[in-house]
Amino acid sequence: MAISNIRYGEGVTKEIGMDLQNLGARRICLMTDKNLSKLPPVNAVLNSLAKYGINFQIYDNVRVEPTDQSFLDAIQFAKKGEFDAYVAVGGGSVIDTCKAANLYAASPSSEFLDYVNAPIGKGKPVTVPLKPLIAVPTTSGTGSETTGVAIFDFKELKVKTGIASRAIKPTLGIIDPLHTLSMPERIVANSGFDVLCHALESYTALPYHQRSPCPSNPIERPAYQGSNPVSDVWALHALRIVAKYLKRAIRNPEDREARANMHLASAFAGIGFGNAGVHLCHGMSYPISGLVKTYKPKDYNVDHSLVPHGLSVVLTSPAVFAFTAQIHPERHLEAAEILGADIRTARIKDAGLILADTLRKFLFDLNVDDGLAAIGYSKADIPALVKGTLPQERVTKLSPRPQTEEDLSALFEASMKLY
Repeated sequence: MAISNIRYGEGVTKEIGMDLQNLGARRICLMTDKNLSKLPPVNAVLNSLAKYGINFQIYDNVRVEPTDQSFLDAIQFAKKGEFDAYVAVGGGSVIDTCKAANLYAASPSSEFLDYVNAPIGKGKPVTVPLKPLIAVPTTSGTGSETTGVAIFDFKELKVKTGIASRAIKPTLGIIDPLHTLSMPERIVANSGFDVLCHALESYTALPYHQRSPCPSNPIERPAYQGSNPVSDVWALHALRIVAKYLKRAIRNPEDREARANMHLASAFAGIGFGNAGVHLCHGMSYPISGLVKTYKPKDYNVDHSLVPHGLSVVLTSPAVFAFTAQIHPERHLEAAEILGADIRTARIKDAGLILADTLRKFLFDLNVDDGLAAIGYSKADIPALVKGTLPQERVTKLSPRPQTEEDLSALFEASMKLY
């Protein structure tokens, strides 16, 4: 079980200068993106660095939904700077980019594909010591402040992949709910859908003792190990918070209680899936993001087409859980109940359909686009979407139910329209 240290509370960002002093850090790399660089969360960090006389260089060129090239640009900056600590202020894109920069700056002779997940990269274990990284999340979604995973778009293959190793997880996650108050409505929604799917997928993933073969050495053990008794606790707790607070957090930006709880739920779900792993919603989401044509989401200030990660994940969730439920129906039914379904007269064999219907109602209430067709896909795209899912074995193999190419085609087809 691997997890970052976490500090939670309104205003805890002001302590970051002291943390860096305590680490003995002399040259800091502060990573963020262009939008955030003008907003209160980055300001709070800068104020603390100034107060404690911390010497830093800022890199604000992080791309929302990073690519291999945007990772390489950040890595180049990190190698030149010879930093002894990193601070990432932003959503998953910023934190993941900072993890990659820290890794490759610490391992300057490595090729980029050395650490990228197999079968796209070589998936080598990380054996070099990394510098401390403090993550300050500004969205309530990825849980990246607690995980050893960094995701990016591999442009050449038009598919998302990533780097997964416990070695790259942040040293400290500073979870300050004040930072969520500047999030626009759709960013709150899409981030929250990521938390929802992290919790559902890690709770329903293939159990850890059914994974095989056992690694020959503990260093080879993957970060994602399958559902397990420790991750289950975090996943279920995160799911309960989502059920209670997500709609409130989206509908009322002034609802500090709801936004603070979603910020915590993001970290809780991160602890769960960072050790158990995710499965088909995430595996299928990577080509949905990678093959985007012209879709530009509301509330995202970007100059390129993109499908926000949480949206790309949640659009397939009704189809996916209807498909996986035959393996652990009782877990799927329990999840449906937490999300508001009345299961008093439910039959266990209907668990998947009940969870799928519960998710559809949840998404409909929150004005989510009506399936993949609404974000620019058609049946003609299904072969390319399936092809982009196949290399995602790091997560698809964690599905409790194995899937063929035909199964994946059917899942994409069932996700074209939701309502």
